[in-house]
Amino acid sequence: MWDWFCCYEAYSRIFFPQWSLNLNEENKKIIWKKIQTTGDLLQPLLKPSPFHPKGRNAYAHIAICIKQKFGLSYKDIPNEKYKEVIEYIEYLLANPD
Repeated sequence: MWDWFCCYEAYSRIFFPQWSLNLNEENKKIIWKKIQTTGDLLQPLLKPSPFHPKGRNAYAHIAICIKQKFGLSYKDIPNEKYKEVIEYIEYLLANPD
């Protein structure tokens, strides 16, 4: 697994230098801050669930939705999808469930 990843990383840097494999640290922080602020607004809007008797976690809800849509954790999404992730977080606030 590790060998494949190293080869893939080298290949992508040679043939697609404008692409990075993951978000840079600044974008990770911005997205996490967006998740936090949106989560605070989303918390009272989430419907109760029998699976969460103490209440749903809006931050986890957003992170799981991002992972379902993009197939990756928000930390592992390429920089090229940064704006798309921000827009999706805003979409989640407008459409709570």
